[in-house]
Amino acid sequence: MPLTAEALDERARRVRLLLFDVDGVLTDGLVHISGHEAEFKSFSIRDGAALVWARQCGLTVGLLSGRPSDATTRRGEELGIDLIIQGPPKKLQPFTALLADLNLHPSEVAYMGDDLADLPVLTRVGLAAAPADAAPAVLARAHWVSTRPGGRGAVRELIELVLRARGDWDALVARHLD
Repeated sequence: MPLTAEALDERARRVRLLLFDVDGVLTDGLVHISGHEAEFKSFSIRDGAALVWARQCGLTVGLLSGRPSDATTRRGEELGIDLIIQGPPKKLQPFTALLADLNLHPSEVAYMGDDLADLPVLTRVGLAAAPADAAPAVLARAHWVSTRPGGRGAVRELIELVLRARGDWDALVARHLD
């Protein structure tokens, strides 16, 4: 259910919370597990920079993952993300609790997910987003689909879209020119 550019811009302006699934969104969905119980994931530096920019521009950023991972915790900490929810395979209950804790309406949330476990949250938020390589059922329900796959710039594309809609992008670029 893609939106017109005007409707997309209006929804993006309302966003106060950017919430992301991890595996398949912040990563390419591959998990490398060694024989010594170590887990490895690849995260995009460009996505990470955009997550920091979003926080600098006053947005709350959070991660909502259906599986616990030390790699996710570490990456979130590196980026200064305090809001990290991991473990519950059913994401709706923690999402609902999060809205209550932050006193937010679902219309103030942008959520990017890539698979069926994300649908309960994705179908309730103001701005539902998906990476280009998301599952077909997710792509069909997203308001906006990135041109980039998960772990390869999809998160950055969404953040740039939101920052432009809010009028924060030009000032951010100007700060980097100084």
